[in-house]
Amino acid sequence: MSDTSSLISTLPLPNDADDAEGAVSSIGGPAPAAGSAINLYARPSADFDAKLADTVALLKAAAAEHPDQVVQATSLGVEDMILTDLIAKHRLPIAIGTLETGMLHAETSALIPTIESHYAAEGLKVEVYHPQAEAVIEFVRHNGDKAMYKSIDLRKGCCGIRKIEPLGRMLANRTGWITGLRREQSNNRGGMLAREQDDKGRAKFNPLIEWTWGDVWHYVQAHKVPYNPLHDQFMPSIGCAPCTRAIAVGEDFRAGRWWWEDESAKECGLHVHQPDEPVAEELPPLVSSIESKN
Repeated sequence: MSDTSSLISTLPLPNDADDAEGAVSSIGGPAPAAGSAINLYARPSADFDAKLADTVALLKAAAAEHPDQVVQATSLGVEDMILTDLIAKHRLPIAIGTLETGMLHAETSALIPTIESHYAAEGLKVEVYHPQAEAVIEFVRHNGDKAMYKSIDLRKGCCGIRKIEPLGRMLANRTGWITGLRREQSNNRGGMLAREQDDKGRAKFNPLIEWTWGDVWHYVQAHKVPYNPLHDQFMPSIGCAPCTRAIAVGEDFRAGRWWWEDESAKECGLHVHQPDEPVAEELPPLVSSIESKN
C-alpha cells in the first residue's frame, strides 16, 4: 500500500449518504459516494447566510472599486471554485486567472476547461499563466527535478519560478486581486483580514476569510459547484503534485503541503503574512469536522 493510501485508510467514513442527495460530483456527474468531501464536511455554521451575504458584498465592492482592474487569482481549490461560482452567478466584471505551474495534478488542470464549460452561459474564461520555460529548464538542469525536497531555499526557488513570477504577470497593471484564503487554513493565515494590501500596494480581497470548512462544503452541495476530485481523497489543500499528499485524522488543513518542512515554512510566497500582524495561536484540526458528522 502506498503512503497516501495508508493515510487515507486512517480516516473514518460516515455511514449516511443522504446529505449528498442531488449534489454533483467534481465535474458535474451524479451525487457523490459516502466517502466524498461533501458527505464528510458539509455542515454550515449558524451564521452562514450572513457570511455568504458579506462575501457577495465584498466581491461587488472589489468590482466597483477596481473596474476592469481586479482578478480572482484562483488556485482551483474548492474555496476558489466557490468564488468563481459567485462571480459567475452575479455576473460580476472580475477576471479569473490561474497558474498552470507545469506540475499540477491532472485533476487540477482539468478544472480549467470545466470552469469554462460549466459557466459557458455567463461567458466565463480563465486566463492561464505558465512559468517561463527557459527558467524552468535552467532550474531543473542545475538542481534536478526533485530539488524541492533538498532544501527550503530550493523549494522556494521552484515556487518562485513556477508561481511567484507568473502571478506577477497576472497582477501586472491590475490594482486589486481576490483570493480564497480562510483563517482556518493555517496559523499563518489566522490573522488575515477580508481586505488587505499586498507588498506592491494592491488591494487584496479575501471574501471567504471567515468561512469554516463546513461552510465551504455546504455551499458546494447546495449550489452544485464543480470541484477537484482530489478533495474526496483527503487533500483539503492541493498544490503541485510533488508537494501535496493526503492528510490523516488530527492533522491540520495544510499538513499535506510540503510535509517534510517545518510548519512555519509552509508558504510558497503568494500569501506570506506580514510579521507585525497578529496570527491565531491555535486552529482546529480537520478531525473536528469529521467527528461532527459521525
